[in-house]
Amino acid sequence: NGAEHAGWIRVGNVARRSTLAVELSHSLARVVPPVLSRVRQAFDTNCDPEAIAAALGALSSKHPGLRVPGAVDGFELGVRAIVGQQVSVRAARTLMTRFVRILSEPLVVPLVLPEGALDRIFPFSQRVADTDVGVLTGLGLTGARARAVIALSRAVACGSVRLDPRADIADTTAVLLALPGIGPWTAELIAMRALGWPDAFPASDGVILKAMNETSSVRAAARSAQWQPWRSYAVMHLWRKT
Repeated sequence: NGAEHAGWIRVGNVARRSTLAVELSHSLARVVPPVLSRVRQAFDTNCDPEAIAAALGALSSKHPGLRVPGAVDGFELGVRAIVGQQVSVRAARTLMTRFVRILSEPLVVPLVLPEGALDRIFPFSQRVADTDVGVLTGLGLTGARARAVIALSRAVACGSVRLDPRADIADTTAVLLALPGIGPWTAELIAMRALGWPDAFPASDGVILKAMNETSSVRAAARSAQWQPWRSYAVMHLWRKT
């Protein structure tokens, strides 16, 4: 019905069982099904490990069953993908911490938050869309990345692009690539993690090229055809390989 529901969720592994235990705040009681759907997407619980292993062959032998981490919020993942362009994980984390601290709102729920829980809501797309570029560059983003974040936010806020597994892959990718500051690497990462696309392959990724002993993204993309239609899982194994 379009209503907003704020709350917290906690997900843990059940010892000695291939099961996730999910705990939700009472404030989310009316939206349990969509919350669980997002948890499934975030943890990739619907994948078929045997079919994937058969397609990937030796590449997956060391870490069988490796999943592709999804996203509870596709917009947040999209922003993180842009901010993380060509910077270290540590630097990206620092930038995102500043981003959330300045633009987000505190999480207010009737119950006390669990110890160590996040206490802020990632800013909604409209909030970021209305933000001046100078605010983002003041946080440490380059001008190009700040403009890319705002362009993505405006596209999501106006509904010209949706970032969830129900979105059309080809149409969404085309819209993303038309936005300033979003190239194939970022579009493929968003398709892989926010859209849940199992056949994404960011061929220009430096870690992937190193794992494949390649210097050409064109050759890497051509060689990746052997892993279709599960190239997103091949990416996870190639990242793990290094």
